[in-house]
Amino acid sequence: MTETNEKYEKILFKYHSNVLDELTVETMWAEIIDKDNGIYKLDNIPFYGPQIATDDEFYAEFDESEKMLTYKMTTKHSGNSIILVVITEKGFDKEIIRNRLKELDCKSEGLSDSYFSMEILKDVNYSQIQKILAEYENDGILEYAEPCLSEKHKTDLKNN
Repeated sequence: MTETNEKYEKILFKYHSNVLDELTVETMWAEIIDKDNGIYKLDNIPFYGPQIATDDEFYAEFDESEKMLTYKMTTKHSGNSIILVVITEKGFDKEIIRNRLKELDCKSEGLSDSYFSMEILKDVNYSQIQKILAEYENDGILEYAEPCLSEKHKTDLKNN
């Protein structure tokens, strides 16, 4: 989401990131669902692991100290999940993995040559994705984290 219009707001998220192991601040775009009641829908893929996924609806209010709309709580889960991936093998092109997963309908956003966050849509069987990630991890190419794994995707793993 790069264009601004009356349909979107930039929202501040403050949370403890288990990936960074510190208090983290991230701003992300959200679609306005009900401005009067402070309801928005996340339109970005989070980078550092808050407990929210794309298309989740949440409540945000203006924070005087931050001088912007700030996330308060998730109100409706989309069923999507967020997976964080760090490439540990020096010189390995992360685009190889990103493209392979994109073919399975998993969008991702890169942050550096060795780090990206990925969206797993509700309708995607996560056990297939995790199998691919585990293969790369076993080969020493990457490590991954599942900071926001939906109930649907947890069920996918149990059923395999």
